[in-house]
Amino acid sequence: MLTHAQIWTALDRLAAMAGLSPSGLAKRSGLDPTTFNKSKRITADGRPRWPSTESVAKALAATGTSLDAFVALVGDIGRPAAPITVPSIALDLADQPGLFDASGFPTGPNWQELRLPAAGDEHAFALEIRGSALEPAYPEGTIIVVSPAAAIRRDDRVVVKVRDGRLIVRELRRRTARAIELRTLDSSRSEDALLTDDIDWIARIAWVSQ
Repeated sequence: MLTHAQIWTALDRLAAMAGLSPSGLAKRSGLDPTTFNKSKRITADGRPRWPSTESVAKALAATGTSLDAFVALVGDIGRPAAPITVPSIALDLADQPGLFDASGFPTGPNWQELRLPAAGDEHAFALEIRGSALEPAYPEGTIIVVSPAAAIRRDDRVVVKVRDGRLIVRELRRRTARAIELRTLDSSRSEDALLTDDIDWIARIAWVSQ
């Protein structure tokens, strides 16, 4: 039988896996920012308040997490989350041919393996930042985990595979049927746009090692 504490702890873990606070998870899920706050978990008359099925479903969709993965978080309360192994490569090497399939999933023998906390996307992969091009957002040595399955919303940080072979890391400003508008993560915070026809795929950055 599931307990009130198990469900809320699993939601806290889900938020942490996505690099978010409980309120950040609620916002990303399209909910009121206070939906998952600890102050909302007990009613004014002292009774346990449970999260709604709808709010949990929205949180899973926002983080690209399967129901099975969430149930595993519930079942693992009291134990550290089991680590997983994801494919990993340096960002500056990730534009080589043959590293991604048509869906943006990592493929081929040139990936290393990196152990990370549990994640909800079986196709997630990690990129290591080398150099200072993405400072101050991502200093050299930062590991970013990219989730092809995660829903993408405005202001999310994303990795974009351009048809010319480049992988670029940006912040999504706006997305239309014809183009995406992006903002750089360096100190200039400059904006540019790419036509949809010039993009192979776009995926959200779901976790950062900082």
